Amino acid sequence: MIVGIPKEIKNNEFRVAMTPAGVAELVKNNHKVVVETQAGVGSGFADEDYVSAGAEILPTAEAVFSTAKMIVKVKEPQAIERARLNKEHTLFTYLHLAPDPEQTADLVNSEATCIAYETVTDDLGRLPLLAPMSEVAGRMSIQAGAYALEKSRAGRGMLLGGVPGVSPAKVVVIGGGVVGRNAAQMAVGMGADVTVLDRSIDVLRAIDAEFNGRVKTVFSTALALEEQVLAADLVVGSVLVPGAAAPKLVTKEMVSRMKAGAAVVDVAIDQGGCFETAKATTHAEPTYIVDDVVHYCVANMPGAVARTSTYALSNATLPYIIKLANMGAEDALKADKHLLEGLNVRHGKVTCQSVAEELGYDFVPALETL
Repeated sequence: MIVGIPKEIKNNEFRVAMTPAGVAELVKNNHKVVVETQAGVGSGFADEDYVSAGAEILPTAEAVFSTAKMIVKVKEPQAIERARLNKEHTLFTYLHLAPDPEQTADLVNSEATCIAYETVTDDLGRLPLLAPMSEVAGRMSIQAGAYALEKSRAGRGMLLGGVPGVSPAKVVVIGGGVVGRNAAQMAVGMGADVTVLDRSIDVLRAIDAEFNGRVKTVFSTALALEEQVLAADLVVGSVLVPGAAAPKLVTKEMVSRMKAGAAVVDVAIDQGGCFETAKATTHAEPTYIVDDVVHYCVANMPGAVARTSTYALSNATLPYIIKLANMGAEDALKADKHLLEGLNVRHGKVTCQSVAEELGYDFVPALETL
């Protein structure tokens, strides 16, 4: 298998899909790896590092796409990249199709086999390829929120942990999954007053046990959510419906009644966001103001800590990349039901039910496309 690693071109995206160590593993399995020049520089890897690992450096993304049969990326392919895909390609990356009709249409038209990191499952029903970036984004959400609360950023001028004699900021985390737990961990570590909302009693019990009562837990109802959001200085949205668009839990009306200078961080923005007032931003211009509330809605948060994120992502994806390369996409998908869950588009068919329902496509079960 010829595996291609293009340079990421999304705004301020510095991650790369594979480390040199991962490339070496593929080469050891008798595969050829082609890497676009400078693809790893943002994560601290020079072209020479990839050459030492056994890769061939190509001068352009177009050369990578035309040479490789499997394209491994980090973020969803941009329009110029989608135009380079064809039915011979297997694309393995984050896709987040439900809120992105243009990307979905292009991938359908390409007839490529498109496998999304974020819908691959494991035996426990978890999302193992989403988890590492969720951990990074959850921890970063508190850094970003603390920054947004500074007066120079139009925030309330509050220090998350307060100081002796001054109350800490109230941080509300919506959703107790991987993002939510990591956000809570960072917020507690900074001394904030932290509350996590979730609709699963088991999740709330686990958080209560994990933090030894240092985090307040609230069962999420419409009334409870409203009360907590209006009392908060910082709200982190970390709601996930695998493969589907995020539900809009915090309405425009609720945002309009939040404290002046409060901040919201919508980690669900990749799936459309869970705040009605959310719109995707970039690291170049990460925040904007709605009704005196600072919004941070960067769609590729982990890209800002590219080296950490690249290692974390590559550690998780490498076994699947090797399996796809060793067996070929079709046989690998047939052999691994969890990898099959990651198949979103193949040969012009939408094979993820949530995406099909959200965007009005006919849903075709993944196995029927193999």
